[in-house]
Amino acid sequence: MISNQVIYNCISEANEISKLEFMVADSIGNIIAQTNGAASIDKKAVLSFMQSSADTQELNGSMLFKVYEGSQAGYILIAEGSGDLFLVGKLMVSQLQGLITAYKEKVDRNSFYQNLLLDNLLLVDIYNRAQKLHIDVVKPRCVIVIETESAADNNALEMVKELFYSQKGDFVTTVNEKNIIVIKTLGKDEGYDELNDTASMLVDMFNTELMTKVKIAYGTIVNEIKELSKSYKEAHMALDVGRIFYFDKNIISYVTLGIGRLIYQLPVNLCKMFIKEIFGDIIPDDIDDEVLSTVNKFLENSLNVSETARQLFIHRNTLVYRIEKLQKVTGLDVRNFDDALTLKIALMVVNYVRYIENQ
Repeated sequence: MISNQVIYNCISEANEISKLEFMVADSIGNIIAQTNGAASIDKKAVLSFMQSSADTQELNGSMLFKVYEGSQAGYILIAEGSGDLFLVGKLMVSQLQGLITAYKEKVDRNSFYQNLLLDNLLLVDIYNRAQKLHIDVVKPRCVIVIETESAADNNALEMVKELFYSQKGDFVTTVNEKNIIVIKTLGKDEGYDELNDTASMLVDMFNTELMTKVKIAYGTIVNEIKELSKSYKEAHMALDVGRIFYFDKNIISYVTLGIGRLIYQLPVNLCKMFIKEIFGDIIPDDIDDEVLSTVNKFLENSLNVSETARQLFIHRNTLVYRIEKLQKVTGLDVRNFDDALTLKIALMVVNYVRYIENQ
């Protein structure tokens, strides 16, 4: 139902223009909005008019009009004052009915998109409802999920809504208290670069406007509306994978998850077997943190000893000593590409198993 404040704003603007006074009553005769100079009116007379078959009625110098919600009269507009009450009243009825229709469509669109993302609609219902809501079924779209540190408040939601325009086919909604979902419609020449720019802009906005850190993930670009749930699931997977393997990133794209996406979909039992095979009875937590951080930096620098030593501000021999120390514990020499790749994957698998066990 449209809010009383929206109705009040509408009749207040009409009052300023026409200098007429207005009241709006609900279907049971209660006045829900009125301009400052409006006189009181008999509730019984309003109810009697509501129950009649007439659309307009004159009452003691005032004009009463029915405002319809679909096929049912939902409100009564009362116009008072000196002027063409009938003409202005009819214009106001048209204005109010337009507001009601727009609000109803907005609510229906929100419900449609929520159920679509959560896979609660049959294929035939998706196309039928999209047609009724005037939503293009074939357009390039992508789902962006914004995850806030705490429950997203109305300020955050409204800020995001202001950035995306429904006229361009964008839509902003929520399905839980911590995530804000943007259904982004892309232009002809737009792709993943533009999506990443949009995500970066959102991160900056939350940091500067709301002083809140967020993680943003987006799925693949889909061309049909029925595939939006796929893009939504991908964005959620990207958030999970990002928490496990790329915790230092605040923007995660499903298409760039790499090996993290593969590991995320492996059975936990298989992962534990792999860890046992690589580390044996050694618990990865037992490996010196200094050694692990050194090796991670070594892997980041593509096994370049000199560059890694320079970035860590240590002597080359110190780096070699730490690498050999790890080799004694695990049997893996990370100066060898195959061993380095095995260790990198094994450490990622360890992080994944820990994450699953902590859920």
